[in-house]
Amino acid sequence: MSAIYDEIGVDYADLRKPDPRIAAAIEGALGAAETVLNVGAGAGSYESAGRQVTAVEPSLEMIGQRPRDAAPAIQGVAEDLPFDDDSFDASMAVLTIHHWTDQAKGLGEMRRVTRGPVVLLTFDPDYRDIWLLDYLPENAELDARQMPKMADYEKWLGPVEIATVPIPHDCTDGFLYAYWRRPSAYLDPQIRKGSSTFWKIDNISEKLERLADDLQSGAWERRYADLLDQDAIDMGYRLVVARG
Repeated sequence: MSAIYDEIGVDYADLRKPDPRIAAAIEGALGAAETVLNVGAGAGSYESAGRQVTAVEPSLEMIGQRPRDAAPAIQGVAEDLPFDDDSFDASMAVLTIHHWTDQAKGLGEMRRVTRGPVVLLTFDPDYRDIWLLDYLPENAELDARQMPKMADYEKWLGPVEIATVPIPHDCTDGFLYAYWRRPSAYLDPQIRKGSSTFWKIDNISEKLERLADDLQSGAWERRYADLLDQDAIDMGYRLVVARG
């Protein structure tokens, strides 16, 4: 993952601004935890200013984009956390597990170093009610390969609570399906830089030509008109919490 984000992480902090509504869900799951480990922390999204946070991130490019007042960051990986058992009140990992080389080991390490809740913002690869897949079906295949199934979390962490995280139409965090009501955003190469998925699919611009044509002709709006009245919808994102 380090090599990937050393290349694609440029401007990442500008493209992936934490959304306050998603932040509230993560904050609620962390509960009263005072010390929090953020694994795959990137540029520091969703780290609480009111807690003592320690960040672990493999990419020096991403670490370099962390704000000056952000939590201290250690270069490292989820699969080999350099901490003693039960070192933190809680741990978190936000849209990062699909980059890990050994997901079971990484979650085992998070459980080992955490006294309380392990909180994960992730994506359900079996969720397919997403219009972008009509244009990029390869996304579904990619998610099936790289994302754990929801049942895996209980297998690796023990009992878990899984909640849907509705994605607001004006979501400020530029992850893959954040632009569900702003389809023209997917035609912008700068915006696509904020999602690693677009770096893993070949000939992406050619594959988006049909979307551009449908937006110009009005076909997209006619086909997905029901979305335009929605403020927030389920796009497959899930909050997984193992209480410890």
